Amino acid sequence: MIDLVLYLITAVLYGLLGSRDLILQRRTPASLSQDEGSYAGERDIHRLIPLAWITHVLLLQHTLIRPDRHLDLSVGHAISLIGAMTVAVYWVGGRRTSLGILRPTVLFLTSLSSLVPLLLPSQKPVSFSQGLAFELHIAVSLLAYSLFVIAALHATLMAMQERRLHAGDLGGRWGRLPPLLAMDAILFRLVLTGFVLLTLTLLSGVLFSEELFGRPFKFTHKNLLGVFSWGIFAFLLIGRWGYGWRGKRAVRWTLAGFAILVLAYVGQKVVLEIVLHRA
Repeated sequence: MIDLVLYLITAVLYGLLGSRDLILQRRTPASLSQDEGSYAGERDIHRLIPLAWITHVLLLQHTLIRPDRHLDLSVGHAISLIGAMTVAVYWVGGRRTSLGILRPTVLFLTSLSSLVPLLLPSQKPVSFSQGLAFELHIAVSLLAYSLFVIAALHATLMAMQERRLHAGDLGGRWGRLPPLLAMDAILFRLVLTGFVLLTLTLLSGVLFSEELFGRPFKFTHKNLLGVFSWGIFAFLLIGRWGYGWRGKRAVRWTLAGFAILVLAYVGQKVVLEIVLHRA
């Protein structure tokens, strides 16, 4: 019963904040400049996000840690964890960039992700013993995935912004976005940071597999797809530094790398746990 209440409170808080934020985002820059209450409303949303996030963390703490003091990282909980980490990363980064237009999307997606463990209960929960090395590995990997979630959303926003620019329609909340060159620079900062963390995740998984997971490293579909995704992001960064890639090309490669990363980790978990009922 406590779990269900926490699920509902978490999802509702994120949903209410996202709905309120969306209403504010639909106002034009002109109205915002004359209405300090709208700015105050956006600041209030930014301040209230930690409340929803803390509720989410309490939910995860209550459902992730099993009675035997093991960590349940089944597919539903993994998606919910990534959602919580994405909100935390965006909240911290959002204080320094004017990308409030992405905030409602992040909040709505996290509201849905917090309910995934209810919708996709694992037939055979995957548990790992807790230890500092394993917890650090999980923390770094979740941070990497969260950064790539934001990078993918940012790339999608860039594509939409570019289409509106060519159509001559950058009014309303779109007019509050930074120029495309600035958006492009933000995208590559996200990709570079996520790439470094993904590199650490893959290296620790290969070099310390037995210490982390209790078994020697071996190539699986998950590992191969993870390396493939890493290669796509490496290729994108080389193209950026060596040939000045930006714009549509950067957006396409970012979304391609993210799609492979989703297949590698979330997709593999869904197939094994939900479809094949295997840990």
